[in-house]
Amino acid sequence: MNLEADVCIVGAGPGGALLGYLLAMKGISTIVLERHTGIDKEFRGEHLNQDGERVLKKYGLYEQVEDTGLLLMERVEYWQHGKVIKTVTPGAGEEHVGIHVPQKNLLSVLIRASEPYQNFKLMMGTKITELMFNDTGCVTGLKAMNGAQEVTINSKIVVGADGRFSTVRKLAEMPYTTITHGYDLLWAKIHRPAGWEPTIKNALVNGDQLALFTQAGGFIQIGWNIKENSYPSLKKQSCAPFIEQVSEAFPELVETIRTQIQTWDDFILLKVQSSHSRTWVRDGLVIMGDAAHTMSPTGAFGINCALLDADVLAEVLSEALDKQNLSKAQLKRFEQARRDHTEKLQHQQWVKETTYQDNFAVPVLS
Repeated sequence: MNLEADVCIVGAGPGGALLGYLLAMKGISTIVLERHTGIDKEFRGEHLNQDGERVLKKYGLYEQVEDTGLLLMERVEYWQHGKVIKTVTPGAGEEHVGIHVPQKNLLSVLIRASEPYQNFKLMMGTKITELMFNDTGCVTGLKAMNGAQEVTINSKIVVGADGRFSTVRKLAEMPYTTITHGYDLLWAKIHRPAGWEPTIKNALVNGDQLALFTQAGGFIQIGWNIKENSYPSLKKQSCAPFIEQVSEAFPELVETIRTQIQTWDDFILLKVQSSHSRTWVRDGLVIMGDAAHTMSPTGAFGINCALLDADVLAEVLSEALDKQNLSKAQLKRFEQARRDHTEKLQHQQWVKETTYQDNFAVPVLS
Protein backbone atom coordinates (compact mmCIF):
# COMPACT_ATOMS: atom_id res chain seq x y z
CA MET A 1 0.00 0.00 0.00
CA ASN A 2 1.40 3.40 -1.02
CA LEU A 3 -0.05 6.59 0.43
CA GLU A 4 0.77 10.29 0.31
CA ALA A 5 0.10 13.11 2.76
CA ASP A 6 1.40 16.51 3.70
CA VAL A 7 1.86 15.33 7.29
CA CYS A 8 2.08 11.86 8.81
CA ILE A 9 1.61 11.72 12.58
CA VAL A 10 2.81 8.65 14.46
CA GLY A 11 0.74 8.20 17.61
CA ALA A 12 -2.96 8.90 18.20
CA GLY A 13 -2.81 9.80 21.86
CA PRO A 14 -4.35 13.11 22.95
CA GLY A 15 -1.55 15.24 21.45
CA GLY A 16 -1.31 13.40 18.14
CA ALA A 17 -5.08 13.14 17.76
CA LEU A 18 -5.59 16.85 18.45
CA LEU A 19 -2.83 17.78 16.01
CA GLY A 20 -4.43 15.57 13.35
CA TYR A 21 -7.75 17.37 13.83
CA LEU A 22 -6.21 20.85 13.73
CA LEU A 23 -4.27 20.08 10.54
CA ALA A 24 -7.28 18.50 8.86
CA MET A 25 -9.34 21.54 9.78
CA LYS A 26 -6.73 23.72 8.01
CA GLY A 27 -7.07 21.66 4.82
CA ILE A 28 -3.72 19.91 5.26
CA SER A 29 -3.75 16.28 4.15
CA THR A 30 -2.97 14.25 7.26
CA ILE A 31 -2.48 10.58 8.08
CA VAL A 32 -2.40 9.49 11.74
CA LEU A 33 -0.94 6.10 12.65
CA GLU A 34 -1.71 4.32 15.92
CA ARG A 35 -0.13 1.00 16.89
CA HIS A 36 -3.06 -0.01 19.12
CA THR A 37 -6.17 -1.40 17.48
CA GLY A 38 -8.57 0.61 19.65
CA ILE A 39 -8.79 3.72 21.83
CA ASP A 40 -9.94 2.01 25.01
CA LYS A 41 -6.51 0.95 26.26
CA GLU A 42 -5.78 1.55 29.95
CA PHE A 43 -4.29 4.99 30.44
CA ARG A 44 -3.21 6.52 33.72
CA GLY A 45 -2.50 10.22 33.06
CA GLU A 46 -6.04 11.43 32.51
CA HIS A 47 -6.25 14.71 34.40
CA LEU A 48 -6.66 18.04 32.63
CA ASN A 49 -5.61 21.33 34.20
CA GLN A 50 -6.49 24.85 33.08
CA ASP A 51 -4.01 24.67 30.18
CA GLY A 52 -5.58 21.59 28.65
CA GLU A 53 -9.07 22.87 29.31
CA ARG A 54 -8.24 26.17 27.60
CA VAL A 55 -6.93 24.45 24.46
CA LEU A 56 -10.04 22.29 24.13
CA LYS A 57 -12.33 25.27 24.66
CA LYS A 58 -10.39 27.27 22.07
CA TYR A 59 -11.54 24.83 19.39
CA GLY A 60 -15.03 24.15 20.72
CA LEU A 61 -14.09 20.62 21.80
CA TYR A 62 -14.47 20.88 25.56
CA GLU A 63 -18.26 20.85 25.48
CA GLN A 64 -18.19 17.69 23.37
CA VAL A 65 -15.85 16.01 25.85
CA GLU A 66 -18.09 17.18 28.67
CA ASP A 67 -21.07 15.53 26.99
CA THR A 68 -19.07 12.30 26.63
CA GLY A 69 -18.10 12.28 30.29
CA LEU A 70 -15.69 14.06 32.63
CA LEU A 71 -15.50 14.90 36.32
CA LEU A 72 -14.49 18.20 37.97
CA MET A 73 -12.33 17.85 41.08
CA GLU A 74 -13.69 19.95 43.96
CA ARG A 75 -10.58 20.05 46.15
CA VAL A 76 -7.23 18.52 47.06
CA GLU A 77 -6.90 17.12 50.57
CA TYR A 78 -3.95 16.05 52.71
CA TRP A 79 -4.73 13.38 55.29
CA GLN A 80 -2.86 12.33 58.41
CA HIS A 81 -3.93 9.74 60.98
CA GLY A 82 -7.27 9.36 59.21
CA LYS A 83 -8.13 13.07 59.26
CA VAL A 84 -7.88 16.00 56.84
CA ILE A 85 -5.10 18.40 57.88
CA LYS A 86 -4.93 20.62 54.78
CA THR A 87 -7.29 21.47 51.93
CA VAL A 88 -6.72 23.19 48.58
CA THR A 89 -9.81 24.58 46.85
CA PRO A 90 -10.31 26.26 43.44
CA GLY A 91 -8.87 29.76 43.14
CA ALA A 92 -10.88 32.87 42.44
CA GLY A 93 -12.85 32.46 39.22
CA GLU A 94 -11.94 28.77 38.92
CA GLU A 95 -14.41 25.89 38.97
CA HIS A 96 -12.11 23.02 39.87
CA VAL A 97 -8.65 21.87 40.92
CA GLY A 98 -8.42 19.45 37.98
CA ILE A 99 -10.60 17.50 35.60
CA HIS A 100 -10.65 13.73 35.17
CA VAL A 101 -11.28 12.79 31.53
CA PRO A 102 -11.10 9.11 30.53
CA GLN A 103 -8.75 8.96 27.56
CA LYS A 104 -11.26 7.04 25.45
CA ASN A 105 -13.75 9.89 25.93
CA LEU A 106 -11.25 12.53 24.82
CA LEU A 107 -9.96 10.49 21.89
CA SER A 108 -13.44 9.60 20.68
CA VAL A 109 -14.29 13.31 20.47
CA LEU A 110 -11.06 14.19 18.64
CA ILE A 111 -11.42 11.35 16.17
CA ARG A 112 -15.11 11.99 15.58
CA ALA A 113 -14.35 15.67 14.90
CA SER A 114 -11.64 14.71 12.38
CA GLU A 115 -13.47 12.03 10.41
CA PRO A 116 -15.68 14.36 8.30
CA TYR A 117 -12.56 15.82 6.66
CA GLN A 118 -11.67 13.95 3.48
CA ASN A 119 -8.04 15.02 3.89
CA PHE A 120 -7.82 13.10 7.20
CA LYS A 121 -7.04 9.40 7.55
CA LEU A 122 -6.61 7.38 10.76
CA MET A 123 -4.90 3.99 10.56
CA MET A 124 -5.25 1.90 13.73
CA GLY A 125 -3.12 -1.17 14.38
CA THR A 126 -0.26 0.34 12.37
CA LYS A 127 3.37 0.32 13.56
CA ILE A 128 6.16 2.40 12.06
CA THR A 129 9.16 0.34 11.01
CA GLU A 130 11.37 2.73 9.05
CA LEU A 131 11.88 6.40 8.24
CA MET A 132 12.66 7.42 4.66
CA PHE A 133 15.23 10.08 3.76
CA ASN A 134 16.34 11.88 0.62
CA ASP A 135 19.95 12.47 -0.44
CA THR A 136 20.32 15.50 1.86
CA GLY A 137 19.06 13.65 4.94
CA CYS A 138 15.61 15.24 5.00
CA VAL A 139 12.84 12.89 6.19
CA THR A 140 10.45 12.20 3.31
CA GLY A 141 8.06 9.71 4.86
CA LEU A 142 8.01 6.34 6.53
CA LYS A 143 7.25 2.67 6.21
CA ALA A 144 4.91 0.84 8.56
CA MET A 145 3.09 -2.43 9.06
CA ASN A 146 -0.70 -2.46 9.14
CA GLY A 147 -1.29 -5.99 10.35
CA ALA A 148 0.58 -8.13 7.81
CA GLN A 149 0.53 -5.43 5.11
CA GLU A 150 3.48 -3.11 4.54
CA VAL A 151 2.52 0.53 4.10
CA THR A 152 4.69 3.23 2.52
CA ILE A 153 3.68 6.80 3.28
CA ASN A 154 5.35 9.63 1.40
CA SER A 155 4.90 12.80 3.42
CA LYS A 156 6.40 16.25 3.56
CA ILE A 157 6.64 16.15 7.35
CA VAL A 158 6.64 13.28 9.87
CA VAL A 159 5.56 13.99 13.46
CA GLY A 160 6.53 11.67 16.29
CA ALA A 161 3.76 11.78 18.90
CA ASP A 162 4.43 8.23 20.02
CA GLY A 163 5.25 8.66 23.68
CA ARG A 164 8.12 8.24 26.09
CA PHE A 165 9.58 5.24 24.23
CA SER A 166 9.19 6.95 20.84
CA THR A 167 10.10 4.79 17.85
CA VAL A 168 10.25 7.91 15.67
CA ARG A 169 12.82 9.49 17.97
CA LYS A 170 14.88 6.31 17.90
CA LEU A 171 14.73 5.93 14.11
CA ALA A 172 15.63 9.61 13.64
CA GLU A 173 18.63 9.09 15.96
CA MET A 174 17.65 12.08 18.09
CA PRO A 175 19.63 12.01 21.35
CA TYR A 176 17.89 12.41 24.69
CA THR A 177 18.66 12.20 28.39
CA THR A 178 16.55 10.09 30.74
CA ILE A 179 16.14 11.34 34.30
CA THR A 180 15.02 9.02 37.10
CA HIS A 181 13.24 10.42 40.13
CA GLY A 182 14.09 7.95 42.86
CA TYR A 183 10.67 6.34 42.90
CA ASP A 184 8.35 4.15 40.85
CA LEU A 185 4.57 4.23 40.91
CA LEU A 186 1.99 1.53 41.51
CA TRP A 187 -1.50 2.15 40.14
CA ALA A 188 -4.70 0.41 41.14
CA LYS A 189 -8.35 1.14 40.41
CA ILE A 190 -11.27 0.48 42.75
CA HIS A 191 -14.98 1.29 42.75
CA ARG A 192 -15.68 4.36 44.82
CA PRO A 193 -18.14 3.97 47.70
CA ALA A 194 -21.45 5.82 47.81
CA GLY A 195 -21.11 9.47 48.76
CA TRP A 196 -17.44 9.73 47.76
CA GLU A 197 -16.86 13.28 46.51
CA PRO A 198 -14.74 14.36 43.50
CA THR A 199 -11.46 14.93 45.32
CA ILE A 200 -7.75 14.23 45.17
CA LYS A 201 -6.63 12.88 48.54
CA ASN A 202 -3.00 12.62 49.65
CA ALA A 203 -1.30 10.83 52.53
CA LEU A 204 2.11 9.54 53.59
CA VAL A 205 2.80 5.81 53.86
CA ASN A 206 6.24 5.09 55.28
CA GLY A 207 7.35 8.51 54.06
CA ASP A 208 6.14 7.91 50.50
CA GLN A 209 3.24 9.55 48.68
CA LEU A 210 -0.11 7.80 48.51
CA ALA A 211 -2.75 9.57 46.40
CA LEU A 212 -6.36 8.82 45.59
CA PHE A 213 -7.85 10.34 42.43
CA THR A 214 -11.61 10.28 42.01
CA GLN A 215 -12.46 9.23 38.45
CA ALA A 216 -15.42 9.64 36.15
CA GLY A 217 -17.46 6.46 35.89
CA GLY A 218 -17.54 5.70 39.60
CA PHE A 219 -13.91 4.78 40.29
CA ILE A 220 -11.00 5.78 42.49
CA GLN A 221 -7.47 5.52 41.15
CA ILE A 222 -4.79 4.75 43.73
CA GLY A 223 -1.28 6.01 43.07
CA TRP A 224 1.38 4.72 45.49
CA ASN A 225 4.98 5.88 45.23
CA ILE A 226 7.48 3.16 46.05
CA LYS A 227 11.27 3.26 46.13
CA GLU A 228 12.81 2.97 42.69
CA ASN A 229 13.38 -0.66 41.61
CA SER A 230 11.80 -2.02 44.83
CA TYR A 231 8.83 -3.73 43.21
CA PRO A 232 10.46 -7.15 42.62
CA SER A 233 11.20 -7.48 46.34
CA LEU A 234 7.77 -6.10 47.31
CA LYS A 235 6.04 -8.73 45.17
CA LYS A 236 7.73 -11.47 47.19
CA GLN A 237 5.94 -10.20 50.29
CA SER A 238 2.28 -10.14 51.22
CA CYS A 239 0.40 -7.02 50.17
CA ALA A 240 -1.70 -7.22 53.34
CA PRO A 241 0.44 -4.65 55.24
CA PHE A 242 -0.04 -2.13 52.44
CA ILE A 243 -3.79 -2.72 52.40
CA GLU A 244 -3.84 -2.03 56.14
CA GLN A 245 -1.82 1.15 55.69
CA VAL A 246 -4.23 2.47 53.06
CA SER A 247 -7.15 1.63 55.33
CA GLU A 248 -5.50 3.48 58.22
CA ALA A 249 -4.79 6.52 56.03
CA PHE A 250 -8.33 6.64 54.62
CA PRO A 251 -10.76 4.93 57.03
CA GLU A 252 -13.68 5.46 54.65
CA LEU A 253 -12.13 2.88 52.33
CA VAL A 254 -11.56 0.02 54.76
CA GLU A 255 -14.17 -2.34 53.30
CA THR A 256 -13.65 -1.23 49.70
CA ILE A 257 -9.89 -1.77 49.82
CA ARG A 258 -10.10 -5.14 51.56
CA THR A 259 -12.62 -6.54 49.07
CA GLN A 260 -11.17 -5.10 45.86
CA ILE A 261 -7.40 -5.36 46.33
CA GLN A 262 -6.30 -8.91 47.03
CA THR A 263 -2.85 -9.39 45.51
CA TRP A 264 -0.06 -7.48 43.81
CA ASP A 265 -1.66 -8.47 40.51
CA ASP A 266 -4.27 -5.79 41.20
CA PHE A 267 -1.56 -3.15 40.66
CA ILE A 268 0.15 -1.84 37.52
CA LEU A 269 3.77 -0.69 37.76
CA LEU A 270 4.92 2.55 36.14
CA LYS A 271 8.66 3.13 35.95
CA VAL A 272 8.92 6.85 36.66
CA GLN A 273 11.20 8.94 34.50
CA SER A 274 11.35 12.23 32.69
CA SER A 275 13.51 13.13 29.72
CA HIS A 276 15.11 15.96 27.78
CA SER A 277 15.63 15.59 24.04
CA ARG A 278 18.58 17.57 22.76
CA THR A 279 16.49 18.76 19.84
CA TRP A 280 12.87 18.21 18.85
CA VAL A 281 13.34 18.71 15.11
CA ARG A 282 15.33 17.75 12.06
CA ASP A 283 14.68 18.42 8.39
CA GLY A 284 11.20 17.11 7.62
CA LEU A 285 10.54 15.76 11.13
CA VAL A 286 9.26 16.91 14.54
CA ILE A 287 8.75 15.11 17.83
CA MET A 288 6.22 16.31 20.41
CA GLY A 289 4.63 15.42 23.74
CA ASP A 290 6.36 12.70 25.75
CA ALA A 291 8.52 11.84 22.74
CA ALA A 292 10.20 15.25 23.10
CA HIS A 293 9.85 15.90 26.83
CA THR A 294 8.68 13.02 28.99
CA MET A 295 7.05 14.30 32.18
CA SER A 296 6.88 12.49 35.52
CA PRO A 297 3.37 11.78 36.89
CA THR A 298 3.59 14.63 39.43
CA GLY A 299 1.02 17.35 38.77
CA ALA A 300 -0.47 15.47 35.81
CA PHE A 301 1.25 17.83 33.36
CA GLY A 302 1.91 15.31 30.57
CA ILE A 303 -1.43 15.28 28.75
CA ASN A 304 -1.77 19.05 29.09
CA CYS A 305 1.70 19.65 27.64
CA ALA A 306 0.83 17.40 24.70
CA LEU A 307 -2.33 19.41 23.96
CA LEU A 308 -0.38 22.68 24.18
CA ASP A 309 2.25 21.22 21.84
CA ALA A 310 -0.42 20.32 19.29
CA ASP A 311 -1.91 23.81 19.43
CA VAL A 312 1.44 25.47 18.69
CA LEU A 313 2.72 22.84 16.26
CA ALA A 314 -0.35 23.06 14.02
CA GLU A 315 0.46 26.69 13.29
CA VAL A 316 4.17 26.02 12.75
CA LEU A 317 3.49 23.14 10.34
CA SER A 318 0.89 25.17 8.43
CA GLU A 319 3.41 27.99 7.92
CA ALA A 320 6.19 25.58 6.94
CA LEU A 321 3.97 23.96 4.30
CA ASP A 322 2.80 27.34 2.99
CA LYS A 323 6.43 28.44 2.58
CA GLN A 324 7.45 24.98 1.31
CA ASN A 325 10.22 25.20 3.86
CA LEU A 326 10.54 21.90 5.74
CA SER A 327 13.98 22.65 7.17
CA LYS A 328 15.05 22.12 10.74
CA ALA A 329 15.46 25.88 11.10
CA GLN A 330 11.83 26.51 10.11
CA LEU A 331 10.39 23.70 12.23
CA LYS A 332 12.48 24.76 15.21
CA ARG A 333 10.01 27.60 15.80
CA PHE A 334 7.89 24.97 17.54
CA GLU A 335 10.69 23.97 19.88
CA GLN A 336 11.56 27.59 20.60
CA ALA A 337 7.95 28.31 21.52
CA ARG A 338 7.49 25.33 23.81
CA ARG A 339 10.81 24.17 25.31
CA ASP A 340 11.12 26.76 28.09
CA HIS A 341 7.59 26.10 29.34
CA THR A 342 8.01 22.32 29.47
CA GLU A 343 11.37 22.55 31.23
CA LYS A 344 9.90 24.93 33.82
CA LEU A 345 7.13 22.42 34.47
CA GLN A 346 9.66 19.61 34.81
CA HIS A 347 11.46 21.71 37.41
CA GLN A 348 8.16 22.30 39.21
CA GLN A 349 7.63 18.54 39.27
CA TRP A 350 11.01 18.02 40.88
CA VAL A 351 10.26 20.69 43.51
CA LYS A 352 6.84 19.16 44.27
CA GLU A 353 8.39 15.72 44.66
CA THR A 354 11.21 16.84 46.93
CA THR A 355 8.96 18.97 49.15
CA TYR A 356 5.91 16.69 49.28
CA GLN A 357 6.45 15.74 52.92
CA ASP A 358 6.32 19.43 53.88
CA ASN A 359 2.53 19.29 53.37
CA PHE A 360 2.32 17.11 56.47
CA ALA A 361 4.65 19.11 58.73
CA VAL A 362 3.23 20.15 62.08
CA PRO A 363 3.19 23.96 62.26
CA VAL A 364 5.42 25.52 64.90
CA LEU A 365 3.39 27.59 67.39
CA SER A 366 4.95 30.87 68.45
